[in-house]
Formats: sequence, structure tokens, C-alpha cells
Amino acid sequence: MGTRRLGAHGPQVSAIGLGALGMSDLYGPADERESIATLHAAIDAGVTLIDTGDFYGSGHNEMLIGRALKERRREDVVISVKFGSWRTPDGAFQPVPSDVSPAAVKDRLAYSLRRLGTDYIDIYRPTRLNPQVPIEDTVGAMLEMRDAGYIRRLGLSEVGPDTIRRAAAVAPISDLQIEYSLLSRGPEKAIIPTLRELGIGMTAYGVLSRGLLSGHWDPDRKLTGGDFRAQSPRFQDGNLEANLRLVGALTRVAERIGATTSQVAIAWVAAQGEDIVPLVGARRRDRLAESLAAAALDLDEETLAEIEAAVPADAAAGERYAASQMAILDSEKS
Repeated sequence: MGTRRLGAHGPQVSAIGLGALGMSDLYGPADERESIATLHAAIDAGVTLIDTGDFYGSGHNEMLIGRALKERRREDVVISVKFGSWRTPDGAFQPVPSDVSPAAVKDRLAYSLRRLGTDYIDIYRPTRLNPQVPIEDTVGAMLEMRDAGYIRRLGLSEVGPDTIRRAAAVAPISDLQIEYSLLSRGPEKAIIPTLRELGIGMTAYGVLSRGLLSGHWDPDRKLTGGDFRAQSPRFQDGNLEANLRLVGALTRVAERIGATTSQVAIAWVAAQGEDIVPLVGARRRDRLAESLAAAALDLDEETLAEIEAAVPADAAAGERYAASQMAILDSEKS
């Protein structure tokens, strides 16, 4: 596994990172033993970046990672944690702005440290912008925690150019975490140029567009109410069929070069710049192995052009989130 640096102020991490959300939340039942085995397999394969959130499974995800790290060296892993979202006991997200106040920074951090079983978090980031809380206040509180030794670096998530600039004026920012894939090209317009101007890296989540680009999606699959995709516009009738036609075209490119559809989708994200690190959301060791093999896939100009023709920018049917969620994304206002 090769490595990449997350911007001018970020750490050196594996060229592909692991997003652990699906091991606890939003994508249907997961097997805890297999999840821990997958975390171990990732670390043993050279994956050093593991991403989580304190609200993933209402803390379950952090505890799961903490258990896995008891059998591996903490210093070999860069842990990225998002904070701020609210949950109810039944797991529902509360429709209120994220709590990213200075007091919340310190309170949420205390719980994350305990659940993860660690003395520090490598990258700490607010999950969403709260328009009622100046980003300068949030970043200022994170800076205090960095200076106190509880976090190593500061990150951002799903914010636009203006917010990125304001945050970077307060403290060095390691990276922005944002959805980016062949079906989600929005960051290319203004966000990625801003990041590069300021020397900030990017961790890309949703690189397989919630499984659509995996090559394993069954169009007849029935989604339960607990699966995020049951409410996702891209999985609704009509949109799903249109998106799977794009995936079919991508699969034909993958077959030509002897790779899988998911490997090509991941490699395409990685090919967009050395300052971009794709996060894969594998919950099983077989899916992890398939995804990590994308790191060895070198896409030449001819293949990149074929991929672009198969899945053109803005070709996705449906938005990446429901309208109510899209409306609160600062990154969509750029």
C-alpha cells in the first residue's frame, strides 16, 4: 500500500483509507466479528487511515474500533473522527443543526477518547456547518484541544470555499472530507481548487456511491427502513435504473482492463490528484481485499477518457441526499 500526504499540514496516510460507518449504522445489519476482522485485515494490509464519527451507531462505531485497536499498535493508525450530529434512542437523526459549539467540541471529544480507548485523536472535524455557530469559534476550540494534546490535526467536512477559507485563517487544516465519486462531481467546480490553493488535502467518502458503483448491486434488492439507501434519491424507482445503466457502461471499461467495477471507480477517484485519499466502506474482508487492489490499478489517459465517456459528469440520476439534507449542506452552496 502506497501513501499520500493529506495537504501541507496533514499526516502521511495510506493511499486508500477505511470508512467504518457501515459496521455500525445505516446500511443494514453487520457482523461484529467480521467487522473487527476487517479492521484488522485493513491495518495488516497497510491501511493507516480509519474514519469514524461519534454518532455512528450512537458511539458503537468508536467502541468497535477501540476493541479492534487493542490487538494492534495505536501508533500505526490515523483515526479521523467527526462530531456534531444528534441522535435519538431509536437511532433516528434529529432534524436540528449540528452541535459544533466550542463547548460541544470539548464534551464530544471527551467521550470519543474514552470510547476509542486512546489519549488522542489524529484528525478531529465537525460533521456539518451550523450557520448559528461561526466556524471560527468551532475551529478555535479545536485548536485549544490540539494545543492541549488531545487531537493532532484539525479537519473539516462538507463545507464550501468560503467556510474553508475562514477556517484556515484560524488554524492549519489537514483535510476536507466530502463525498466525491464518478456520480458526485460537485467538488470539482470550486471546492477542490480552493483546497489546492490553500494546501489542504481531501478525503473522499462515498467513492462507490453507497454501493451503486460496486458492480455488486442487485436492482431487485429490497431495502429495509433502517438502510439509508431506502430514502436516497439515487436508489428510487427510475433513478436506480438510470444509474445502473451508467454502472453497466463502467463495468465494460473494467472488463477491458481486467479489473472489477469497484476497483475502477476507486482508482478513478485516486487518479484525480495525489492530494485526494479515497475512503472505502468495506464491512467484510472479501470486499476489503477487492477495494484495496484498486491501489495497484494504474489508469492511463485512454482508460480515463473511456471512464469519462461511460459516466459523464452530472450524469447521475437523483441527488446524493434527500432534499431536506441537501438544503443544509454548506458544500452545496459553493
